[in-house]
Amino acid sequence: MDELSCKDCRYFLPVDVFRGMCKLSKEKISHDDPVCTNLEKLAKCKFCINYTAEKDYLGKCMGTILAFPDMTASKCADFQWGIQN
Repeated sequence: MDELSCKDCRYFLPVDVFRGMCKLSKEKISHDDPVCTNLEKLAKCKFCINYTAEKDYLGKCMGTILAFPDMTASKCADFQWGIQN
């Protein structure tokens, strides 16, 4: 799995495709900046035990449904944090 970045944090607010803002510090940040000490992981498909990666940016949920690793899964009824998280 990739290293965690700002886009994996609950406090990341995307502004456009190139940058975002930290909801806590109000700083301008990039999606791929390294995480800070305030990291609170956001529920995403790539962190779920039901997600299986097939390519770099595509996988399957429960072996049948196509899913993107960075897709937010906060409303998913089947989401379960993986052991490595």
